[in-house]
Amino acid sequence: MGVGDVSKRILLGRKLRSAQLGETLLPKKIALPIFASDALSSVAYAPDEVFIMLSLAGASYYVWSWKIAIAVALVMAAVIASYRQTVHAYPSGGGDYEVATVNLGRRAGTTVASALLVDYVLTVAVSISAAAQYAGAAVPLLHNHEATAASVAVLLLMAMNLRGIRESGAFFAVPTYAFMAAVIGMCAYGFLRLAQDTLPAVESADLRILPDPSYDGALSTIGLLFLLARAFSSGCAALTGVEAISNGVPAFQRPKSKNAATTLLLLGLIAITMMVSVIVLAKQMGIKYVDPADIDRLTYADGTPVGEDYEQNAAIAQIAKAVFSDFPPAFYLVVVVTGIILVLAANTAFNGFPVLGSILAKDGLAPRALGSRGDRLAYSNGIVFLAAMAILLIVVFNAETTRLIQLYIVGVFVSFNLSQLGMIRHWTRHLATERDPATRRRMQRSRIINAVGLSFTAVVLVVVLVTKFLAGAWITILAMAFFYALMVAIRGHYDQVASELEADDGDKLLPTRVHAIVLVSKVHKPTLRALAFAKASRPNVLEAVYVATDPKDTNRLVDDWERRDLGVPLKLLHSPYRELVNPIVAYATEIRRANPRGVVAVYIPEYVVGRWWEQLLHNQTALRLKGRLLFTPGVMVTSVPFQLRSSQVAVEREERDTFRVRAGDLRRGQVDERKRE
Repeated sequence: MGVGDVSKRILLGRKLRSAQLGETLLPKKIALPIFASDALSSVAYAPDEVFIMLSLAGASYYVWSWKIAIAVALVMAAVIASYRQTVHAYPSGGGDYEVATVNLGRRAGTTVASALLVDYVLTVAVSISAAAQYAGAAVPLLHNHEATAASVAVLLLMAMNLRGIRESGAFFAVPTYAFMAAVIGMCAYGFLRLAQDTLPAVESADLRILPDPSYDGALSTIGLLFLLARAFSSGCAALTGVEAISNGVPAFQRPKSKNAATTLLLLGLIAITMMVSVIVLAKQMGIKYVDPADIDRLTYADGTPVGEDYEQNAAIAQIAKAVFSDFPPAFYLVVVVTGIILVLAANTAFNGFPVLGSILAKDGLAPRALGSRGDRLAYSNGIVFLAAMAILLIVVFNAETTRLIQLYIVGVFVSFNLSQLGMIRHWTRHLATERDPATRRRMQRSRIINAVGLSFTAVVLVVVLVTKFLAGAWITILAMAFFYALMVAIRGHYDQVASELEADDGDKLLPTRVHAIVLVSKVHKPTLRALAFAKASRPNVLEAVYVATDPKDTNRLVDDWERRDLGVPLKLLHSPYRELVNPIVAYATEIRRANPRGVVAVYIPEYVVGRWWEQLLHNQTALRLKGRLLFTPGVMVTSVPFQLRSSQVAVEREERDTFRVRAGDLRRGQVDERKRE
């Protein structure tokens, strides 16, 4: 095993056979932290965004915060109920994309796919950026280096997911459950102290907020509605990640649909409880929170600005610091697990995006490489692509969550709407043929649930587009249009290739003439083997071709050729500019032009080395030549390999690795399998 293989095995673990795919399926206790971490983690930044929007008109408008929290909770409940119908009706893992494609057509499905692709990338970028902001507040060394820290976190998360979904899930389960326990415990203790009238104020309670100039003065009814709509749309970031479970149904243990629906229900109950509790508790504790870019609107009681050096901690951090003022370890636990869950929240996208990419690849809307499983049975190419796109966004927006959040949730609510509309059509179509009364009642109930979900998500989408379009949502819409056009172009390419490759009667015709040429550099074993192989194929014409660049070498080769009497004529191609590839390509093209119905067969002798550094010691003329000849019509290229001794060393090394018994192989029954092989 080479250095590269050793490093890969250390990073990813041992290879898994295709038959072991069942071993990677998830029980509910592991599926919940894997697929729910995104929606749960929004508790760490969605409340902050609600307070930021309301702060535009001043802290007095925080009185609306709990009402906005209730509105977001109602939308989340409707969406959760709707997706429980989806996972039962479409358990194959296509989720919104499959629902829209089957019920609304290819264009709607492609629109949903483009929206989900953008949303998955943004999920990673927003979650990791928020975690980097937490880390920057806790670790002074990371301050102003959040983008670098976030990029490193994405790479680490990518490596974990490349090891496989079950292994990464087991790793993520502990911090996710710790986050749930820490935040729910913090809120429960806070409400207990509130009931006892001992609830302390947060660190920012004594500060003042200057209204934004555009909101200064008394707000009109329209102005107030627009402000509340902006705050509501920002709070709806809590709904992202819900759709990932519908895409990940195939990863659940049987019964898949039932387990996925149960996980969705648990996700909804936990997320709603945490989000509403944090917003209500923050309001009761007097939080003052503004956009970090507008920190000058935050002042002390005497009107003095806090200054750019002021460190504005997130809402959860401020609540935990005040609630656990008499027990600092609990505060650090809350902050640490919150930072970790924000990193792990991106794991939802790392599980949803590759599965969606594989489905799109199967349908011809994405490169087929996205449909290939890696050594650990994960869709490795999709994981790497997602990581690269997320890092690009993080670097461009400097890991600033508030800037990225404006691009967020547009895509997911587009997919929500089309998915719910598709589900309504799904139930309507089945009701037209179903005659069993009990089944019809169940279908009618499901259709009502999806109709309610559609009405809620449609309102949210309109609010999001109106309030966030100029703030950055237009970038998301452009990105969706780009991915849509790209997928249509990819599908067009695959359709065109399939049309060109379709066999017809003309493909049965034999070539009228085969003109074979064997490339010669020296009269040595690789050349003689290539000549023997070419003779065995019995072409109509066989000749050896040598590119003459140096007179002395040419004369030496001609003398050696004539002395050996090989029975094959030697053709010299003079190259005054010492080119090797162009003269051969030109000669093959000339032969083909002289006989358009014939075939030119080019035999290229190659010798094979076994060590990576040996590749650097030999030129790659054969590789470049093959690359050129592949684009020449009517030319067939055949490589005739000659294995050097070092190549045998590589084979023996691979065999030793194949039959080496590792820890756990006997328990897994793989020792006998290797012997049979």
